[in-house]
Amino acid sequence: MDWLLYENEKYNEGFKVVCGIDEAGRGPLAGPVYAAAVILNKGQTIDGVNDSKKLSEKKREELFEIITEQCVDYSIGTASEKEIDEINILQATFLAMKRAVDGLTLKPDCALVDGNRTPLLDCAVTTIIKGDSKSESIAAASILAKVSRDRYMLKMAEKYPQYGFEKHKGYGTKLHYEMIEKYGICDIHRKSFLKKVINK
Repeated sequence: MDWLLYENEKYNEGFKVVCGIDEAGRGPLAGPVYAAAVILNKGQTIDGVNDSKKLSEKKREELFEIITEQCVDYSIGTASEKEIDEINILQATFLAMKRAVDGLTLKPDCALVDGNRTPLLDCAVTTIIKGDSKSESIAAASILAKVSRDRYMLKMAEKYPQYGFEKHKGYGTKLHYEMIEKYGICDIHRKSFLKKVINK
């Protein structure tokens, strides 16, 4: 498989700086949604990079360090659980993506975005369904977003030890729902995701 197919297409179309964008944490009941934007050197592949969901936590951590050292530029953006509740998860995801791109030192003229929904960015956007398993730069972004969010949720596990965030990272597991039943919700829970629980 050609991991650089989409990147090379864009360079051939005349774009100069292509970044890959992906998000992590659209589904959880707690915590922010994260997005990463990554610009790789033209023609660059990094050994082991793949869709973050197909990698072990240990491998993702290793690749995080390699990607951030070897890429041309990268940035992480977030949208808080309060913003998710206010504007909905899709718009909050777009906001995190925009913040990630805005945080890049090198400004891209084209972005490859995982999925089929187009965020409003200050550059051309191409969406790629399952892009994290087709594009090198999107896969790299998926790893940076996932690792960054997981690290944040581990810190929240120390702050709110009763919920077991270190085990489920805020996703709606049986354990997580049981802890919400027992302790109620905390400041980092997404109220819009838990209306049925809150309104019992």
